[in-house]
Amino acid sequence: MNRRSFLGASAGAFMIVPSRVIGGRGHTAPSDKLNIAGIGAGGQGAWDLDCLSTQNIVALADVDWDRAAETFQKFPGARRYKDFRIMLDKEHRNIDAVVIATPDHTHAVAALASIQMKKHVYCEKPLTHTIQEARSVTAAAARAGVATQMGNQGMAFEGNRLIKEWIWDDAIGPVREVHVWSDRPTRLGTRDLWWAQGIERPADLPPVPAGLDYDLWLGPAPFRPYHPAYVPFSWRGWWDFGEGGLGDMGVHNIAPVWSALKLTSPKSVCASSTPVFPDTLPVASVVHYEFPARGLLPPVKLHWYDGGLLPPRPEELENGRELPKEDGILFVGDKGKLLVDGWGGASPRLIPESRMQEYELPAKTLPRSIGHHEEWIKACREGTPTESPFGFAGPLTEMLLLGILSVRLGGKKLDWDSGNMKITNVPEANGYLHYAYRDGWMSPEE
Repeated sequence: MNRRSFLGASAGAFMIVPSRVIGGRGHTAPSDKLNIAGIGAGGQGAWDLDCLSTQNIVALADVDWDRAAETFQKFPGARRYKDFRIMLDKEHRNIDAVVIATPDHTHAVAALASIQMKKHVYCEKPLTHTIQEARSVTAAAARAGVATQMGNQGMAFEGNRLIKEWIWDDAIGPVREVHVWSDRPTRLGTRDLWWAQGIERPADLPPVPAGLDYDLWLGPAPFRPYHPAYVPFSWRGWWDFGEGGLGDMGVHNIAPVWSALKLTSPKSVCASSTPVFPDTLPVASVVHYEFPARGLLPPVKLHWYDGGLLPPRPEELENGRELPKEDGILFVGDKGKLLVDGWGGASPRLIPESRMQEYELPAKTLPRSIGHHEEWIKACREGTPTESPFGFAGPLTEMLLLGILSVRLGGKKLDWDSGNMKITNVPEANGYLHYAYRDGWMSPEE
């Protein structure tokens, strides 16, 4: 299916789908259950679909039917496809919503195609692979008025709400600096990697597995000969397909900061790292962001660490107590510090522990989550908000990608003009805000 024919199919969908099926804010689905299509049915997609199994899973698309076999068996009534574009073309009358759990480089093309058909969309994190894609997907979702949610599940955690309530209660005073980290791609306590980074592209040419449509897996990305170094899991370490530890876990761990401090686009970013390779991200990096003041809130410096690197140990930590090694956040306020253990803002505590014990906890003023996926189901039916809609997820993803770009360019400081989506001090860096899709794939600016 080429771009012209797919656009034609999309245009036809606008005319024939009734508003009661389209849903969106103010509309209700015609039954008690949503009719959901899945794009990506193995790996993370299998987990997402299992979380949504209370609904009607009516169609599934996956480029690797062997890897998706268990999910196919769980939903035997779902019609099966390899190309999600064909699935959307054939099934648009039958579906209310779409779940996207593909590698990062195909998030945007799947999301935009679904949004153009006025389908509610759940998309795994990070929302997109490029800054241009993040802008386009965010704008398209706003125009369409569909219910959206990005897969940063920590936004449903109780700890995420406590962070906001304590900071907004002035527990540590105005926050001017934050440290955020994850051990990925290393495995805690070992030198093993979750996936390889800091390596050269493989030279051997193994055969493509029989069940995999590798051309569809590549999607809009540049052609590279098949290799298990990419498929099915290790794609995160390659510039062509993923964003390394910052793209994987930064979404989870920076989201509580973004939300609690009401951050907007950064003014600038710079980085340092282990050696950067032409085709892969470095093994470890540190990224420094500068955010402007937001009304009465002061400017903020945010520092990201991955690959097992950690920020300086705060003096408030008691003897024998260490920083979390795997995932964590340290908020530095004018009157104290807040340390978060675990991904997604899981477990916040004031430090030292004596400060936590004497702190009079504020009232729980924020609504508690009914569950990450359940929020999206309710939003699809009733138009209620989710905790990570694309209006939140898009700018957050854009910020992460800007830091990854600084890493890719050897740590250069990048001054960011968000309004014009332009790096003002390193003109050549603007060439990395997007890339030319392969033929047959619709670019977000088209």
